[in-house]
Amino acid sequence: MTAVATITSMLGDIRLSHFSVLRPELYLCGWSLFLLIYGVYRIRRHSDNFLIFSGILVLMITALLVTGSYGPRIIVMNGMFIADRFSSMVKCMLMVASSMVLLLASSWLREENGRPFEFVILLLFSTLGMMFMVSANDLLTMYMSLEMSSLGLYVLAAFMRDHAKSSEAGLKYFVLGALSSGMMLFGMSLVYGFTGTTSFDGLAKLFALHGMVSKGVIVGMILVIVGLCFKISAVPFHMWTPDVYEGAPTPVTAFFATAPKIAALALFARVMLQPFGELVGQWAQILVFVSIATMVVGSLAAIMQTNIKRLLAYSSIGHAGFMLVGIASGSSAGVQAVLVYLALYIFMSLGMFGCVLMMRRDGHYVENLKDLAGLGRTQPLMAMVISLFMFSMAGIPPLAGFFGKMYIVIAAISAGLTWLAVIAVLMSVISGYYYIKVVKIMYFDEPSHPFDHYSPYLVRTGIGISAFVTLLFFLYPSPLILEAKAAAEALLQ
Repeated sequence: MTAVATITSMLGDIRLSHFSVLRPELYLCGWSLFLLIYGVYRIRRHSDNFLIFSGILVLMITALLVTGSYGPRIIVMNGMFIADRFSSMVKCMLMVASSMVLLLASSWLREENGRPFEFVILLLFSTLGMMFMVSANDLLTMYMSLEMSSLGLYVLAAFMRDHAKSSEAGLKYFVLGALSSGMMLFGMSLVYGFTGTTSFDGLAKLFALHGMVSKGVIVGMILVIVGLCFKISAVPFHMWTPDVYEGAPTPVTAFFATAPKIAALALFARVMLQPFGELVGQWAQILVFVSIATMVVGSLAAIMQTNIKRLLAYSSIGHAGFMLVGIASGSSAGVQAVLVYLALYIFMSLGMFGCVLMMRRDGHYVENLKDLAGLGRTQPLMAMVISLFMFSMAGIPPLAGFFGKMYIVIAAISAGLTWLAVIAVLMSVISGYYYIKVVKIMYFDEPSHPFDHYSPYLVRTGIGISAFVTLLFFLYPSPLILEAKAAAEALLQ
């Protein structure tokens, strides 16, 4: 009865003015449903391109609607949905990441019988769930949006159902995801049981008034952190990441590495700094430990990898550890650093996965590092672009990745976490080994059988955009940095 009353109250609070706040989500949902119906009745072989380009167009228009909704902090739906500068910026990043994935996946979907209809629909609905995640202002909204996003991700991981690795990846992700969701839901129930509210604003006011909280609330908060750590592949909840990244189709892996990570880290920042902001003394030490463990495992485990997708999986784990340092600082500068890092990580990561999609030999995709041997002599342009992304991920100036890491380190030092900043820099140096190892294989090892001359126009376009941003970001960084600063201040106001 309580749940029914909550939903009835939420629906009763809907006014016409609220639809303008929810316009981007409603637009994306409406067009996703239209494409779903269209896809059912489409004529095969003639509609796949339309579905892919329609998906990209819908995402871009949604980004424009989000940009147009920038404004003051607005809370609707009986306090369950919030629209502010922070959520708007993150949603724009989600739209860019998802549309870039569709761009990179276009040729693979057509050539590998990848069922573009299902792929586009699953990606759009999963992105819709992520949009609600970053605007969640209540534990109930947070959980429902997480599950809405995750359901699509589970299916995408097992997208190539006739391949054993893809099916295994989907099963592993589903089982571990269900476990993490259960732990998170149990934590939410503890928080509600000891506080009597699920509202972020209500929790923040309650903790500000009373200061000290019961141990039940602390346990509940820790379980919520555990669930969020799973979503961002933080140690020790990272076990699924290498297997899922390797087993899932490369375009799906590219999506996993960017959009869900963006949404989860944004939600992580909101949950820690808004409802639990007054309890920073309790959760900061947990995040510091998790960030160190994540950076160490991501940096050391990647050294032993021979599969490039597994290497990128551990690389993404290491990057997640870096971004947790920004959240652990508990400051506006930390959130700003995380947003800058996420925005630049989109292009570094997707650009590299685009290069992986162009690694074909005798009509088959290859993924081993040894397959890159001698690429600097057989395909110098591709080797140069891969080197660009590798050096950027390693944090070599003046490439984009350097700025992301620099702002994280500055935020940690400003928050008095100098020793944590030193560890982050050391882990960055260690991670540089396996990035440079890739460059060494391409330029100094003897050439193996060359790759096929395979360069789809749309994939090249996506890689070109990523390389352009990664290489030339340092010439004009101020728009992103200023927008991230405004978004971070909006989150903490």
